[in-house]
Amino acid sequence: MSVWLRDESPLTPGTSDDERRTDIFSLLRDEGRHHTAQVTAAGADWLASAGPYPRSTLSLWAAHPTAPGVLPCGSTFDVVNVPAIFGRRMLNRLWSEGPGSGPVAAHHGRMLLFAAPGTAQRLPALLSWEEWGTPGADGSGSGDSEPGDSGPAESGPVDSGPGDSGAVDSEPGGRAGAVPPLLCHGTGDAVTVPALAAGAPSGPRWVVAPDTRHPWLPGPDVLLWACVRVARATARTPRPRAGAVPRARAAVTLLTT
Repeated sequence: MSVWLRDESPLTPGTSDDERRTDIFSLLRDEGRHHTAQVTAAGADWLASAGPYPRSTLSLWAAHPTAPGVLPCGSTFDVVNVPAIFGRRMLNRLWSEGPGSGPVAAHHGRMLLFAAPGTAQRLPALLSWEEWGTPGADGSGSGDSEPGDSGPAESGPVDSGPGDSGAVDSEPGGRAGAVPPLLCHGTGDAVTVPALAAGAPSGPRWVVAPDTRHPWLPGPDVLLWACVRVARATARTPRPRAGAVPRARAAVTLLTT
């Protein structure tokens, strides 16, 4: 998964359900058609391994390739569920300055980042310890460390829902750059995953689809780094005051004689 691209469907419009059922896995194995928004056969195997009955899951997907699935978290992957625009900014940061990302899906104005098992338990604790990315008096949590370093101080895009601007506001106590609420899904949770083939436009879709049997997954330290970097970058962006009217730049007339 070296880049992430705009989604497109490899299936011909108007194809019957029977043809889809027969051809879906052959289409997934067609490397010439693959791109990052389309699951490969190896990626489907990895997704199915999250459930207790992988063969049954694959058979169900073969019969209904355009239907989303539901998979448990905690053993094969955890999922960090963030607001869409904040998630897009995290993804941009991970690919431009960090190690990249694992599979990523978009659903209901949220972005689902697939992460290493255990991330759902550790990431909230690390964010709390970092005070949402605010540097302490001792300089910890400065956000200048690289992703993948060890220790708590290793701090380190989709349609949004109504009112989700992706902005990171200052808090009443003066603390700027707070990370928006994250939903971390781990052991005991289940998530809806997009269909193997493109389905309803309003349903879940892959932004970065799994394309290998053993995809790399970011851990809590990498996602902490991305959250902190995005929060601080957004906090540094000046915002116009409510009701403020931009001043017109004075016109300058040059007269030549």
